Amino acid sequence: MAVPGIRNLADARQRLMATAESQAAWTALDCGFAAVADVFDECWAAARQHITPAEHPAFLDAARTIGKLGRGAEPLLAFLEGWPRVVATLALPQSAILPTLMDSIRRLQKSPNAPAVTPLLQTLGAVAERLRSADALADYQTLALDLAERTAGSIHGRQTTHPSPALPDFLRQAPRLLGLLSLAGLRRWIDSGIRLTSPHPEQQRAYFTLASPESRALLQREREGTLFADVERRLGLGLAALWTDDSPLVPYSTAFAAPGLRPYLAADGMRLPDALGTLSGIDGLQRYRAMLAHLAAHRQWSRPLVADNWSPLQRLAVETFEDARIDLLLLRRFPGLQPVLLALHPQPAEDACDPDRVNTLRHRLTCLSRACLDVDHPYTAIATREFAARLHALLADDEASTFAVAELALAWAARTRVPSDQYANVHFADTEIDYRDDNRHLWTFIEAGDEEDSFDPPPAPAKPERAGLPPRHYPEWDGATQSFRPDWAAVYEALHPAGNPADIDRLLERHALLARRLKRLLDLLKPQDRVRLRYQEDGSELDLDVAVRAWTDWQSGRLPEPRINVSHRTNGRDISVLLLIDLSQSLAARLPGSEQRILDTAREAVALLGWAIGELGDACAIAGFHSNTRHEVRYHHIKGFSEAWDDTVKARLAAVEAGYSTRMGAAIRHAGHTLSGRHSEKRILLLLTDGEPADIDVTDPDYLIADTRQAIETLAAEGISTFCLSLDPNAERYIGRIFGKRWRVLDRIENLPEQLPMAYLNLTR
Repeated sequence: MAVPGIRNLADARQRLMATAESQAAWTALDCGFAAVADVFDECWAAARQHITPAEHPAFLDAARTIGKLGRGAEPLLAFLEGWPRVVATLALPQSAILPTLMDSIRRLQKSPNAPAVTPLLQTLGAVAERLRSADALADYQTLALDLAERTAGSIHGRQTTHPSPALPDFLRQAPRLLGLLSLAGLRRWIDSGIRLTSPHPEQQRAYFTLASPESRALLQREREGTLFADVERRLGLGLAALWTDDSPLVPYSTAFAAPGLRPYLAADGMRLPDALGTLSGIDGLQRYRAMLAHLAAHRQWSRPLVADNWSPLQRLAVETFEDARIDLLLLRRFPGLQPVLLALHPQPAEDACDPDRVNTLRHRLTCLSRACLDVDHPYTAIATREFAARLHALLADDEASTFAVAELALAWAARTRVPSDQYANVHFADTEIDYRDDNRHLWTFIEAGDEEDSFDPPPAPAKPERAGLPPRHYPEWDGATQSFRPDWAAVYEALHPAGNPADIDRLLERHALLARRLKRLLDLLKPQDRVRLRYQEDGSELDLDVAVRAWTDWQSGRLPEPRINVSHRTNGRDISVLLLIDLSQSLAARLPGSEQRILDTAREAVALLGWAIGELGDACAIAGFHSNTRHEVRYHHIKGFSEAWDDTVKARLAAVEAGYSTRMGAAIRHAGHTLSGRHSEKRILLLLTDGEPADIDVTDPDYLIADTRQAIETLAAEGISTFCLSLDPNAERYIGRIFGKRWRVLDRIENLPEQLPMAYLNLTR
């Protein structure tokens, strides 16, 4: 007797199946879910097609185990519906792949990650179609289990008590990810995500659902194939040379665009995928060229039609006929493209689908399109052969027109229409023509409707930008992966606000004695010698020896030497130095036994250095930096290379204050970018800091140290040398790992006003 409010499982177990064999299998399954009983006959029929009779008991045992996991009917339904597809895709005995899957399910079931069994089974068929081998499928499951183990949480640090926040989302995204990455690339992407987000469950979910910018940037880095960015210049040059077309080429992301998005002509240029792999033996670059040629030919030979009075069937026919016309004209101009187009154009079997059961419109049009391009096509349908010949005849004498082709397409639609053309179940297999666009440019709309809106959705409102200059993004080095995180740190640069320049003058007066000592050193370093440059066409005086020889040659009828002048230049110092000051919060600390802050001492030292630079006449810039996470690295210009040491610069220095953190690598990269524009013989970056690299969004102390070291090495490769003067008494434990031997730790911070100018003079001597 059924109890109200409680499900009567015996009802589903007693359900009668269609055949005796199906009934026996249902009995062996021992399942009480009515939802499973409703579809079991069909599932069993599919299983019998792909699983050998000897393996039926193992299939039913696995299904029974999954049904009794306590996760409801969904995982069992996913297995029954999807597993035959997996076996058929891999073309292997079930015994070669089922044990690995069941082991993965048992391991998940014994952990807090048991709910992830459902998305694992739901996406397994699509994953198998991407991987195509039992070993690869096993490796994928290993990746998923590893992710589950590494991202699961524990309160007490011993036994896992919280499920992985990332695993279910990863499993749901897996088919899409494997369509973009190899397993090796997927592993690297997972490793990067775990390292970046492991302390933060919400960040993990954002990363593994591809919702975070970091996730997308790292995914792009791991993708394989031909990247649009790598071939954009070649494609643009080819478009201009072959078609006299300077339209912008704009990539769209195949990783995040709507499924099925194809190349298209837009008002702002020709839209192409951002990456293409090899397809049918045609590499990514050749595919790009085929897409671009097809788009350029459309732009030259196609004209828009009014779409309002055309049915979807008619429009699809017109688009196919027009695409075929464009390809034929394209091959007439560039016959060498034929092998590429034929390789990329599908050749569906004529009897691939049943017109009584599915909508075959796309299939028939694809066969017709192939027949138009391939004279050796295998198709025997009368309409296919007839209309292919009619299109060739239409193009025999000239280029025809879009309107003439539209009339031919309407005749084909009227001639070949069948009742199944109205079915919702459309046969799509082997009907996608890779290099062709979506033909949105062929249609104009008089009356407002939904279709035209789907082509160009209204732009999303722009996010408010920070005031001032836009940020400059720099990569950061991840020592764990030995690779860069692309566009990771945002540097905002600006002129430092001004204060009172008289404050700096008072500081210089306080150190007048030190200034006089520096003055004697500066007089020795100042350029003194004048170098005489002979053989100049223009100069300040005549070179008598050369002039006499030239006059003699002229009198003798020989060609005289025209360079008879002398000029002079000072034998100066060809140096560019940038002083970069760490303005983090630690500079606000007081000196031991004093009320003066470290920042005040540093300001005095920089003031003396600025005065010394003015005396020497060197090209020197001064800047400060601090950070508030990677999203906000502030870079303050205090003195530019072309600025003199005057009240304007003094006012900026007087207003300097300490705050926030020390993301050193990003600031060094930006300073190096500034120095790279200088053409001096010697370029030096002098860094003044009181601590190691650190920021509030970084928990690994070695991460920013490794990044700063990589930034120093990058600058060295560009011919920029770096020297660090540290005020941190504990700097010796880390500073050598960053700067090698080019550093000095100041034992007494109060000596900085004397030591900073001396360090500068020693570096530039």
